[in-house]
Amino acid sequence: MKKLIIATNNQGKVKEFKAMLGEYYDEILSLKDVGINVDVVEDGETFHQNSAKKAVEISKLVEGDVLADDSGLCVDALDGAPGIYSARFSGENATDEENNAKLLQLMATQPNKKARFVCALVLANNGKELLSVEDFTEGTILDSPRGESGFGYDPLFFNEEHGKTFAELSLDVKNQISHRARALRRLQQELASRA
Repeated sequence: MKKLIIATNNQGKVKEFKAMLGEYYDEILSLKDVGINVDVVEDGETFHQNSAKKAVEISKLVEGDVLADDSGLCVDALDGAPGIYSARFSGENATDEENNAKLLQLMATQPNKKARFVCALVLANNGKELLSVEDFTEGTILDSPRGESGFGYDPLFFNEEHGKTFAELSLDVKNQISHRARALRRLQQELASRA
């Protein structure tokens, strides 16, 4: 029986991963489901290093494959910031609102509004990295938030193709075009080629 543990307690992520990886695993569980409460320090310099560290460390504690992701927003005018610091852009326990306010302040005088969401996924087993994929989705940063759904920087991240921010898109559409969905499709291809 193939088991996959998602290295997160974010139920939204778990649901997304279950929907896309269910055909490759008999059982997909969150950290909470397997009774693990561990905080892996994300001290890498890239999204890949952070997700690899999480996946490898947690895979030493459980039976089965472990999938970890690290993702964030990279803004051209800010030399790729907030990047790996996206969740704590305006401080260690910053709220989405505080992070968005800081981003708006920094971007107010910037003519270049180009940005991308990046996601790195790493699959590990028994303390070893098995495979990794990375993908992104392009957009621009707006001058004020729009939309009620989503989280993080979604209300400021405008998708040209759909003419909406990520916070204005339906979950179905967002789950087709987001950086995480793209990275998950790459992972699906990798898993299919190994099946």
